Amino acid sequence: MRVKNASRLRYQSAQSACHASASVHRQPATHVWLQPSLNKDYRIKHNQSIGNSQQGASTLLLALFVIAILVTATIAILLGHQLGYQRGYHALKTETEQATINSKEATNELKDLRISHKVLTNQVATAKQELTISLVNLDDLRQKQQALKIDNRQTSQLNDLYAEVIAEQGGMPLQVLGAKIDPLPENAFEYGFDVGMLSEDGLAKSLKVTLTLQDKDNFVDVPLDPARYAIEGIVRIRGRFVMPNGFKPLQVKLSLEAGDEQIEQLYDWKLGNMVDSMPLSLMDLPEVDQSPIEP
Repeated sequence: MRVKNASRLRYQSAQSACHASASVHRQPATHVWLQPSLNKDYRIKHNQSIGNSQQGASTLLLALFVIAILVTATIAILLGHQLGYQRGYHALKTETEQATINSKEATNELKDLRISHKVLTNQVATAKQELTISLVNLDDLRQKQQALKIDNRQTSQLNDLYAEVIAEQGGMPLQVLGAKIDPLPENAFEYGFDVGMLSEDGLAKSLKVTLTLQDKDNFVDVPLDPARYAIEGIVRIRGRFVMPNGFKPLQVKLSLEAGDEQIEQLYDWKLGNMVDSMPLSLMDLPEVDQSPIEP
């Protein structure tokens, strides 16, 4: 039993060895034919893996690019929205502030218009009152003027009557009814003489007037404007003159000539006394006083 087993084992070992040697001897041939196919498969798989890797990388890059675009677009949209909101908010705020300012200005202008309206209303009311008062005063002046016209006519009629009576009685000789000389500013003086005359025939006569200032040795003729008057009743001779520098008169001589009559009147310079409240300049003086001179 042991021998058989041993022989079997040996036989199997020999077969196995033979099979192994056969396998060893066949293996190169099989390796020769399988190696190209293995390389080819490997290359194909390798190329496929590379292609798959490249395709995966391209897909990944595309996905990343799309994601970057989406993120950029989202950020841009958010930034644009934020900027637009801020601009719109600031614009709306500015418009609101400007509208508030305009409203305040309009309110102030309305207040000013109301005040102006009140002022104008008061002015109109005042103007109406002044117009009413002016109309009343004008009516009074018209009435007074009418009364003065009537008085003047009556006085003129009475003067004409007196003139006729005096003329019938031989007339009124040439005479000085009143005289004055008042000092003025800037070494000036104002003179005034009231002269009366009525001829026998009742007609007006030409009156020549000469005014002379005298000291001890010299005399100065005062220029009169006018120097001639038509006298038929009373003539009021008025005017102003400037005293020569350094000249101090002692007397004033008034010479009158009308028709066949001539008279001379001498007055002491005391007529030139100072007056109160004298103006500082001749420009501040009113016109020459034409009122009658009290004797």
